Amino acid sequence: MTTLVIIHEVDDVDHWLSSPKRQEFFGPLGITARTFVSPDQPNRVGLVVETPSIEAFNESMQAPGAAEAMKFDGVRPETLQVFQER
Repeated sequence: MTTLVIIHEVDDVDHWLSSPKRQEFFGPLGITARTFVSPDQPNRVGLVVETPSIEAFNESMQAPGAAEAMKFDGVRPETLQVFQER
């Protein structure tokens, strides 16, 4: 397994936290995520993601439905930052 830290901004933190889309999209791919919210920046959130590989994660982000899921969750794609554990 590969561990990633992903940070980005969202339109509505409460909606993002309660959305089932993350699990619906990533779950079948064997990808899990724990959610975090910045205490200082109200629209900045983070994830600790466990994925079979960085390649699997990157492929999932290019898969049909990825952009739709991000849009539904209010993710601001231009703010997305991905860090891989070393």
